Amino acid sequence: MSDDDLDHGGGAAPDAEPKADEAQGGTPGTPSTTGDGPSGDAAREPNPFDRADRSPLGGAGTTGGAGTARAARRSLGQGSPGDHRTAAGRDAHVHYGDRYELLLGDRPHFVQGAVPAETLDHLDDVYCETDGYQRMKDRLRSHRVLVLCGEPGSGRTATALALLAEQTGRRVHRLDPRHGVDEITADALHEKSGHLLEHRPDDIRAEDGRRRARGERGEPAPRPPVRLSELHLDRFADLLRGVDGYAVVVLGNGDLADRLLRGRYGMYCAPPPAADVLHRHLRLLLRGAPEEATAEARALAVRADVVDALGLEELRPREAARLADHLAGHRRGSLTDEQLLAECASFVRAQARDWFAGADRPGTLPEALPLLNAAAFRIAVAVFDGSAYSIATEAAELLAWELAVTLDPEHPAGRRLFGTHAEHRPVLARSVLEDGELDLGRAKVPVRAVRFQGTALATAVLAEVWHGYHNVRGPVARWLRGLCDDPRPEVWVRASIAAGVLCSWDWIHGYHELVAPLAGTDDPVARMAAATALAEAARDPEVRPAVAATLKDWAASDDPQLRDTALLTHGYEYAAGGLRRSLDAVARVVREQEPTDFDVLVPASFSVTRLLASGDPEPVLRRMRRWLTDGRQNLANLVHLTVIRSLTTRTTYLWGLRDVPELDEHAARPLMVALLATRPDLAPVLGGLLRHSLVTARAGEAALDGLGSLLRRAAKDPTALDLVCGLLPLISVERRDRDRLRGLLNDLVRDRDRPLDKSAARRMWDAVAEGAHR
Repeated sequence: MSDDDLDHGGGAAPDAEPKADEAQGGTPGTPSTTGDGPSGDAAREPNPFDRADRSPLGGAGTTGGAGTARAARRSLGQGSPGDHRTAAGRDAHVHYGDRYELLLGDRPHFVQGAVPAETLDHLDDVYCETDGYQRMKDRLRSHRVLVLCGEPGSGRTATALALLAEQTGRRVHRLDPRHGVDEITADALHEKSGHLLEHRPDDIRAEDGRRRARGERGEPAPRPPVRLSELHLDRFADLLRGVDGYAVVVLGNGDLADRLLRGRYGMYCAPPPAADVLHRHLRLLLRGAPEEATAEARALAVRADVVDALGLEELRPREAARLADHLAGHRRGSLTDEQLLAECASFVRAQARDWFAGADRPGTLPEALPLLNAAAFRIAVAVFDGSAYSIATEAAELLAWELAVTLDPEHPAGRRLFGTHAEHRPVLARSVLEDGELDLGRAKVPVRAVRFQGTALATAVLAEVWHGYHNVRGPVARWLRGLCDDPRPEVWVRASIAAGVLCSWDWIHGYHELVAPLAGTDDPVARMAAATALAEAARDPEVRPAVAATLKDWAASDDPQLRDTALLTHGYEYAAGGLRRSLDAVARVVREQEPTDFDVLVPASFSVTRLLASGDPEPVLRRMRRWLTDGRQNLANLVHLTVIRSLTTRTTYLWGLRDVPELDEHAARPLMVALLATRPDLAPVLGGLLRHSLVTARAGEAALDGLGSLLRRAAKDPTALDLVCGLLPLISVERRDRDRLRGLLNDLVRDRDRPLDKSAARRMWDAVAEGAHR
C-alpha cells in the first residue's frame, strides 16, 4: 500500500521541532549514529550532504535546457508512424517523381517516347505558370537546352512540358532517363521537336561507360567519374541545332544543381502557389457541378482537421493535385470525412518513401555518396528539427559516415569540404533555415536553426527508415548511441528522445540496440540518455509494462550503473505509470541501501526533485513528509537532499517529458522560488520541510549553504525577493531559527568578494523578524 493511502493527519508534522536525537543527526525514535551534533566536534562518518549540490551527470555539465526537450517532443510527437505496408491508395495513384503532375482522370499515365496529345491537353487545363516562366522560355529559345532545377514534386516536369509544347507546336518526346546527356546521339533526337530528359541523381559513371562494381581488385584504378557539366550540355545543344530541336533537362537540387545554376543553362523552377494549383485542378475535376462546389472544396482544404492531417506547411504542385482529387471525391460523396483525413495523412508518408527509396543507388562508393548524404541529412533534421543548423549538419555527417561504412566497409569515405552550400542543403530535406533561439538553461542564445516545413515530417522520416529498411537500423542505432554520449544537452537530449520513440515502435530491437548499451556504461550522460529514452518509450501504454519490468530488474541488480539508470528513469513519472508509483519505486531502492550511500542518493534525490517540478507537487510533498516520519535515516536523507536541490537547481534543469507551462516564466529561477510563485498555498509545507533540513545536524550546513545561494539570487530578482521574504518567516519560528538566519545574512553581507545587497538584506532581516510573531 502506498504511503499516501495513510491518513493525511497521521504522524508528526514535519514543520514541528525535530526530536532531540533527530536534531543531533539520528532519525526519529532511534539513537544518533552520526555524531554530527551542533558542536560538530565528534568524528563523523561519511556525510552525503558534503556534496549535496552534485549533478547526476557528475562533471559532464547540466542536465539540459527544457526548451531542447520541448522542441524534440513537439517535432516527434506530431503525426503517427502509420501503416507501413505497401498498398495503393483509393485513387489508384502511383507516385513517381514529378510525373504525378501528369494525370489523366483517375489512372496513372506513364509515358515513354512521344508525349500523347491528351497529356498536353490535360496540362493546358491545370498548369500554373511558375515565377520566371518567360525567362525560362527566352533561355530555352536562345540556348536550345534548359536545365530546370528544383525539388521533386515542385512542377518541374510540368513546366518543362509546357515550355517544350509552346516552343515546338506540341511535338514533345521523352528521352530514356537511363542514359545521361553525354550518351545522347543525333539518332535519338527528333526534328523540330522538344525533348524531355529527367536526369537521375545517381547518374555518375566511370569514363569507360560502365559502373564500378564492388570488390574489383588487381585492376588499374578507375578513372574519375563522369558528371553532367556544361561541356556535355554544349555538345547536346549542338546536336539539337542540327535537328532544329529543343530540350529541357529536369534536375533535382544538390551539388550538381548548385553548379549548373551558376552557368548558362541552369534555372531554378520555383513551385507555383499551391492554392492556384488546387483551384485549377478542382475546377477541372468538378466541371459540371454547381458553381459553389469549387468554393466549398477549397474551404474544406483549409479546415483545421484537414490541415493537421496533412502535416505540411505548403503543398507542392503534385500534392495539391492529389489533394484536389480527394476533395473532389469528398464533394461527390465517394470519400467520407474519416477517409479524407486518412488520405491526407498519407502525404507525409509518401514524401518520406520518395526520399528513401533506393537512397544508396547504385550500391557502391563513391557513386552512392550524394544520395547517402541527402538521406543522412533528412534523418538528422528529423532528430534535430528546429535545432541549430550546425548541430544538425554535424550529426548528418556522422550518420553519412555510418551509412557509407555499412554499405562498403572496406572503402570508408571522407567528408567533402566544399560540398552543398548551406543555403541549398535544407531544400534536400524540405526544410528551411531561420533565426531561432537555443535554450542553454541559464540563458538563450540566437542560432541559425533548421526545421522541416511540416509538423509531421520528422515522425514520418524516422518511421519510414525504421520500419521500411531493416539494414539501416544498425547504422542509425550506432549513430544515436554516439550522440547520446555527447555532453551537450542540445545533442544528447534530442538523440535520447528519438531513441525512445524508436524503442516504442519496436521494443525488442530498440532496447537491445539503443538503451541497454547506454544504461550499463560508466558515462553519466549516457545513463541519463538511457533513462530519457526509456521514459519516452513508456509514454506508449503498450510498451510501458516492458519498461517497468526492465526497471524493476535493474533496481534489484548488483550493477550500480543499472541501478542508477533505473532511479533516473523514475524521475520522468511515465515509466512506473504515475507519480505515486514512481515515488514508491525510488523509495524502494533507497530503503535497501545504506543511509550514506551517496551514489544512490544523488540520482534518487534528483528524480524526486524532478517529480516535484512535474506540475503536480502536492503528492510529492506529502510523500516527503511521510518519509520524514518513517523512522529510516536513508529516506530522511533523501528528503533533505531533495529540499537542498530545490534551493539550488534552476527549474529549467528539471524538465520532464510533459509541458508544465506555469513554470515557464520561472525557468531560470530555483525550483523553490518557482513553486512559491505558482503554488503559494504550498508555502507552509515547503517552509516546514526546509526548516526541518536546517535544524537537522547532518543536513543543516548544506541546507544553510543552499539557502544562502537562494538568497543571493533573490537579491538580484525583485520577484524572487518578494517570494523569499514570504518564506523566511515560515522558517524562523524559534529564536535559534532566527539566530541562524541572521548569522547567514551577516555572513552574506560581509562577504568581501560577493557582498549581498544591503537593501535586499534589510528586507530579508525584517522578514526573519516576522517569524517571531507567527
